[in-house]
This record gives sequence, structure tokens and C-alpha cells, in this order.
Amino acid sequence: MGPAIHWFRRDLRVLDNTALLRASMAHDAVVPCYLLSSWKEKHAWTGPKRQHFLCGCLRSLDANLRTLGGRLILRTGGPIERLRELVEETGATAIHFNRDPDPHGKEVERRLAEKCAEWGIECHGWHDVTLHTPQQVLTKAGEPYRVYTPYSNNWLSLDKDPPLPRPKDLGTPRNLRSEDLPDVSHWGLPEPDARLVEPGERAALDRLKTAVDERLARYAERRDSPSVAGTSRLSQDLRFGLLSVRTIFRRVEEARKATRSPDTRQGLDTFVKELAWREFYMAILHHFPNVLEEEFNPDWRDLPWDEPGEKFEAWKEGRTGFPIVDAGMRELLNTGFMHNRVRMITAMFLTKDLHLDWRLGESFFMQHLLDGEIASNNGGWQWSAGTGADAAPYFRIQNPWSQSKRHDPKGDYIRHWVPELADVPANALHEAPENGRPIADDYPLPCLDHKAERERTLAIFKKHRSESGR
Repeated sequence: MGPAIHWFRRDLRVLDNTALLRASMAHDAVVPCYLLSSWKEKHAWTGPKRQHFLCGCLRSLDANLRTLGGRLILRTGGPIERLRELVEETGATAIHFNRDPDPHGKEVERRLAEKCAEWGIECHGWHDVTLHTPQQVLTKAGEPYRVYTPYSNNWLSLDKDPPLPRPKDLGTPRNLRSEDLPDVSHWGLPEPDARLVEPGERAALDRLKTAVDERLARYAERRDSPSVAGTSRLSQDLRFGLLSVRTIFRRVEEARKATRSPDTRQGLDTFVKELAWREFYMAILHHFPNVLEEEFNPDWRDLPWDEPGEKFEAWKEGRTGFPIVDAGMRELLNTGFMHNRVRMITAMFLTKDLHLDWRLGESFFMQHLLDGEIASNNGGWQWSAGTGADAAPYFRIQNPWSQSKRHDPKGDYIRHWVPELADVPANALHEAPENGRPIADDYPLPCLDHKAERERTLAIFKKHRSESGR
């Protein structure tokens, strides 16, 4: 057949890429393209860190494609218009892409399918981003799950597809025009002042090896300790598709079969359940796309939230006077990452102590996280707010003082990210100061009394439930 266009989106790799492989198998030549968005200076769902990481991933992808007889063709603008141009320039007879799990991406895919029919070419959207589609994991009545545990039991019982090989030869035409590989100035953004992990498929494969060989064996016991290297650190690689979830699952299963240690198996099994959480939240977003605009649980819609002010700014900058909260926010600002346990603590602090709308935090995290995944981020924020699918009950309000004592007992994580507290003994990091003085001269007093704000939250939720008659 004539040439095909492969439209890269969130699958920036050549190994185990469903749409890229299928296009190469069915066509004489493949035109690999990436379409750069045209917004400038500010975006509600991304920022300099993630765009900088994206640029590095595109450079890596272009280099990898060249080893397969291809190169990355870059264009800027709306996907329908740019893809139409490429079809006209190349005489492509088909467009291949891996389907997006998010509502906006799905709408673009629907419009593209209509246009491809008008243009008289094939349109192939492939399942690739998850191990199982939302339609594959349903209740016996054919309904979507609203609770994680029965969803995960079903998910775990299903056979998982194996990884796919790289294409052999893409045969990309040499005379095609391409824009230059971008940097963040393409979006009118400054270079981020942050220490980000290395972008690209090779770096992601190295992280996978480190995770399987060194980290996941003790994942069950160490994943809640932010001061140790106890998590996989693969979340940004899944978000950008530097690794496929099939490859990750296969490597973990191979390690599980190779070990005789019950503790190691427990660690690996616990990690796999986190992959199921990721797909649970994607299924929630698929079946209930309204969660991006309103609370999943209708009982908590129209909750009264305070107006953001100085305390919101203090939360964003990591200067609330609560050491574990400030450490988490500074880790986010400095690395584009935050430990998952600390994400829960900072999110619950915003919603239950500051009484601010979870959507404010959701957007701020998306602007700074390298792994900013719409479904997981929304699910996590609504879980912490008590409004989401299988969420923490509204009356379960984490105490940031006891959380830090439990999960960072020696204060190593706190001291690393809040250097003003480097000389403060551990016990002082986990208790509100009682003498009216800050725990360090250049560190602020707590911006609120957690016990008082907890009682206020309980009253707000109880009143809302009573007045709404739910």
C-alpha cells in the first residue's frame, strides 16, 4: 500500500508501539509526525517543566526513528488541518494513531475519523495506553465499576497482551518539510529552573531496569516513605509513552516468576495493583467525563469553598509552616515530581485545612508535574477531597503532623526540601509549636490550627449533606 501517517501523541517511543508497528506492517512507507500545540505563555494543564521534558523526548524520538529509516516530521497547529496537509503532501492512504484516554483527545479522534472518510483514506485508532480498555473491565451487569477493589479483582484476572517488537524499516520519504525540534520558547515559556529526570525512551528503559532490579522488591514496605528510593519513578514515562504499560507489566511478571522470596513477590504484586489504580481512574474518566467539571459523588456537588488568598499562595510556594506540606510543594517546584504519599497530604491540606476547591490544586499540579496524567490527577484530588470514586470519607482527615511523624519519622525528607529546618530535631518537625515561636528563625509559624480547621470541615460537610437532603 501507499504511505501511512503515524501520528505520535502520548506514545513517544519506537519499542512496543501498537500504531507505529501496525502502520509499518501494512504500508510501504511511514510518515511519523508530531503536532505541536500553538498556545502561548500559559496553559491550565501544563507548564515549563512538562514542556521542557516533552522537548527532550521529541529529540530522543527523532534520533530513534532515524535508526529505523525514519525521522520525526513536526508541524504546529490544529491536528485536523496539519494532518490534512500531510495527507496531501505525501499521498498517504491511511492515518494510524494510538487512542487518547482523555475527552478532548477522543473528540479530536472522532472528528478525524469523519474527515478521513471525506478524504477517502483509512483511519486506524489503536488501543495502546492501558492493558485493558474501560469496556473490557465491567461488572457482571455490564456496568462500570465505581469502587477500586472489585475493579482490580476483575482487572487482575484478565489475560494481558505481550509487548510488541520495534518496526524494522519505516522508509520515511526524505523530501518532507519539517519544523525544527522545539524548545520551551516555542510556547513562549522560560526554561524551567528545576532538576528534571532525563527524557527519552533510553532513559525510561534504564529507569525500568532500576525499578525492577532494585526498587520494587521492597515496594510494599517502602512506597509510603518519601525519604527513600522506594517507588518506581516511572510515572512520567507512562504519561509520555516512553514505556508501554505492556512492557512494564511483562518485566515485573518475569521478575516475579524468577524470585523465591515472598516479600519480593508482595512488593511486585503491590506495584501491579498501582497499575490497576491508573486504569481504574482512566475508566472512571471514560465512563464519567463530567468528573473534570464536577464532583464524582453527587452528594458533594456545590460544596461551599473559600476564596483563594494568601494562604493559597503560601501552599503553592511551600511556606505554610507545616514542614511535610512545604517539603512536598518544594519537591514539586524543584523537580516536577512529588512523592505519592505526600501528594495525598498536600491535597488534603488544601481541601480540608484551607477549605479550597480541589480544582485549584488539580490545575496547579498539572502545571508542574512531569507525570501530569489527567485521569490520575483528577482521581487523586477528588479522593483527597472526599468527593471522588472510592474516595476517602469526608470525615477521614489526615493530620499533617502525625502523617509526617509516621512516614518521615527522622525528618530526612523534610530537611532535604526545607533547608531552613536542617538543624531542627525530628520531634519538633512533627508537632505544632506551642510557645508561639517558629521552629526555626527563618521558617514561618503554621498558617492555621489543624484541629480547628478539621472541626470546621466536618461541620461544612455535615451541613451540606443535611441541607441537600442527601
